[in-house]
Amino acid sequence: MTISDGVLPIEMGSGFSLDAQQAKDIGSLLSEDYAQAQPFPHAVIDNIFPTAFTQLLLDHFPQDPKAHDKVYEKGYGGTHKRQISPYDCDETLRAAFALFNSAPMLQFIEALTGMKGLLPDPYFAGGGLHETSAGGLLGIHADFQVNESLQLYRRVNMLVYLNQDWKPEYGGNLELWDRQMQAKQQTVAPIFNRCVIFNTDADSFHGHPDPLTTPEGVTRRSIALYYYQALPIPNEEGESRHTLYVARPNDDAATKAQVKKMMKKRDKRAKKLFFGQAGWWQQVQQWWKSR
Repeated sequence: MTISDGVLPIEMGSGFSLDAQQAKDIGSLLSEDYAQAQPFPHAVIDNIFPTAFTQLLLDHFPQDPKAHDKVYEKGYGGTHKRQISPYDCDETLRAAFALFNSAPMLQFIEALTGMKGLLPDPYFAGGGLHETSAGGLLGIHADFQVNESLQLYRRVNMLVYLNQDWKPEYGGNLELWDRQMQAKQQTVAPIFNRCVIFNTDADSFHGHPDPLTTPEGVTRRSIALYYYQALPIPNEEGESRHTLYVARPNDDAATKAQVKKMMKKRDKRAKKLFFGQAGWWQQVQQWWKSR
């Protein structure tokens, strides 16, 4: 059964899935607004997912403490904040996070942001499910740039809010500040089924720095997902790194001829790929120098 009342239609049968081409097309439609958004490239997308899907995320949000919970009491660096690993959650939430890390979701984000070769984090370092209680806050910050364990560059953040009937007086708004930290340029209320996606640059300053004023039993809940890029492996000579087939000494002439033809095709493919990747490598170098 495909439910399509959200921006991204989700197939909810056995697990969750998303059509790759649809996801890519939707990302492309939103890409121009994303690139031009201020103070840095971002998108605020209401009803990102079908309501029934997001409701499942909220209904299955863990109430009781889990084995690998992290609780932050770091003042301006994060207060009254609980971080929950998806791997400690039930089957429904594990399936949802598998969708968030899936190829179609990556293709949506790549089309939206214009970035190629994005990778998910199977460990959900710093991500997963977040819950902040009354008095909690997260100061304005720019996120870590490198996942040292994976040796990958962090490029995109995706936040999905799960707060029904959220009132303005509760606070908890996400603030986006200019790159010089002189002025707040965007304020985003953390309402149910709202998604915020933005570039993770060295000066993408954001946070919710004012203490929550929620009543007892009301917390600020969200899902946080981070996407990465690997540094391209240089290949200045354009040598082939594809699968190499070789004939055995005693193979017949027809097999040897077929292998020889495959080798030529391999070299031709390598040259084509090398010239295509050169531009991407230059883009990554420019991004790194601009940090």
